[in-house]
Amino acid sequence: MNDGRRQLLHETFKLVDLVIMVVAFVAATWVTSSLGWLRAMSTEELLAWVTLEHVAAVMGILIAWHVAFASRDLYNSSRLKSPLHEAVDVLRAGLMGCLIVFLLITGSLDHNRMAGLKTFEFFLAFFIFSVGTTVAIRLVFRSLLAQMRLRGRNLRSLLVIGTNHRAIHFAESVRTKPELGYYISGFVDEEWDGIEGFRRDGHKLVAKLKNLAEYMANHVVDEVVVALPVSSAYIHSSRIVSICQEQGITVRFISQIFDSRLAKAKLEVFDGEPMLTLTQAKETSFAHLAKRAIDRLGAAAALLLASPVMILAALAVKLSSPGPMVFTQTRVGLNKRNFKVYKFRTMVQDAEERLKEIEHLNEVEGPVFKIEKDPRLTPVGDFLRKTSIDELPQLWNVLKGDMSLVGPRPLPERDYQGFDDDAHRRRLSVKPGITCTWQVSGRNSIPFDEWMAMDLDYIDDWSLWLDLKILLLTVPVVVGPLLLGQKGEFMKGGSTSAEAATGGQGR
Repeated sequence: MNDGRRQLLHETFKLVDLVIMVVAFVAATWVTSSLGWLRAMSTEELLAWVTLEHVAAVMGILIAWHVAFASRDLYNSSRLKSPLHEAVDVLRAGLMGCLIVFLLITGSLDHNRMAGLKTFEFFLAFFIFSVGTTVAIRLVFRSLLAQMRLRGRNLRSLLVIGTNHRAIHFAESVRTKPELGYYISGFVDEEWDGIEGFRRDGHKLVAKLKNLAEYMANHVVDEVVVALPVSSAYIHSSRIVSICQEQGITVRFISQIFDSRLAKAKLEVFDGEPMLTLTQAKETSFAHLAKRAIDRLGAAAALLLASPVMILAALAVKLSSPGPMVFTQTRVGLNKRNFKVYKFRTMVQDAEERLKEIEHLNEVEGPVFKIEKDPRLTPVGDFLRKTSIDELPQLWNVLKGDMSLVGPRPLPERDYQGFDDDAHRRRLSVKPGITCTWQVSGRNSIPFDEWMAMDLDYIDDWSLWLDLKILLLTVPVVVGPLLLGQKGEFMKGGSTSAEAATGGQGR
């Protein structure tokens, strides 16, 4: 398809979208029973209604609709965009357009016969008709264009810059999707160690980088995709962009230019400057918002329900041994932010001084310190640990926003500084929690490296359902000791360096 036909197709899309908007306007008016005013009007009354104000309002609605769709780039080529992404863009543009239309109607059309248009029912009907019809027609257009491309029409020549595995993977992906209407005209690169393997696999090197401008000047090239490694891209990208601009050719860059297994690349814009962002954080979704709500509401409800138990526990700690009822300790939280964690004191007052005497009894590998029968535990403290009651003050940490109900357990600075594998530090990319997979899977019977791996798996596989599952699994291992008088797996083991490092006192 030449540029003239392509431009004609884009203009057709614009016209179709505007026609859909007008038809949807009339249909929504009909459905909401607002068309009765038109039937009841005589010709003279109708002409009297056509005022400059109303004509300006209608023109404003048409312009607003066009701007809403243009802002989502819905009038340019969407070959590489999936049908779902295009439908989502139409929904967003349609919502913006409908809001503008509703505001224009509310603010400008004051005729008493137009009152039916200033209702939520009209707005909802207009949104359903306009957006639903637009999505349906665009999907039909996509299907028709795909059929044309499968028959060899409306094809575009794609030149790939690079011969590494990313370039080959991209080219193979394009070849498996003929409905997109692209064909790979060849690859461009310099000689390098892997070029012979590239040729043996049947790929075609059509030019060297130094001859790129000459090649594009004498061959059909509609678009260029740059898939060079970082070192080569840094040297050649500016020249490639300059050549493509001079010859009016679209150039694209594969954003995943690094060999990253976890971090995903996305393009963002700051102050008009595009930025390539690599991040492992998942985009904020309804599930993330729900998690935050569950954390705050759950912590508040749990604090309220557990308040009698917490009062009794505090009194028992205070009356059974000298020292504070609650101890605080600095823990390492989200992205290495320090915060104060709260627990009921379960050790004797001089626990810190006695730590050196029992360090050799550590029962776990790695930087953490744990022993099952810690001699520094008070009788009350031992009971609190068996029943996990000593953890209840951490609900206040959740309510403050320092912690979550579910997440990797926060470690003291002493333990964190003892990490010898930087991969373990990724567990700090999410908020720490009161419980997690480790707490309901055997706890101290699990080696340190496996514990860390479980936390990382939780981060990678996170879902709202996984959080709810862990919370449900936590209940029996916490309640079990209270009902059976036995030590549950949740708190199996005894002391950790969490309290041992401070001697069970508030510092």
